[in-house]
Amino acid sequence: MSDSRPGSTDDHRHVVDDLHVVIGRRLRAGGMRYSRSRHAVVQVLAAAGRPLTLPEILDGEPDVGRVLAQSSAYRNLGELVDAAVVRRVDSGDDHARFELHESLTGHHHHLVCDGCGRIDDFEVPDEFERRVAELAAVAAERGFRVDAHRFDMVGRCADCR
Repeated sequence: MSDSRPGSTDDHRHVVDDLHVVIGRRLRAGGMRYSRSRHAVVQVLAAAGRPLTLPEILDGEPDVGRVLAQSSAYRNLGELVDAAVVRRVDSGDDHARFELHESLTGHHHHLVCDGCGRIDDFEVPDEFERRVAELAAVAAERGFRVDAHRFDMVGRCADCR
């Protein structure tokens, strides 16, 4: 019997299924197929809930290693970035990190460890976002159009302190 309570496993499966439907449509609109390898990359990123390096993506699910070669995963990541399905997150080190595009997951910010490079998502209070909107209005008064904003807190994670 399925569990249809909010927050249940079935509820999570529906959200993930909906995510794949949206991504499939987005890729088709860009003239791309939602291939098995692209699906695998998206699945790992969706399960992680934080930006991942390429090795973390390849290690993310036991079956992904059999689906993707490193070169294939990197090529697919580039194509998914171009299609606004995935975005690259800069941590200030030499390792690119990737997460599902904010248009799919919702707006958030990052905690960046300058020791190990790990990046975790975090949400800020609504008051912070209101203040940023006020700053965007000031920028608009100066003729600048703000398309997006990022706020990263850089420091040391619990493992690196």
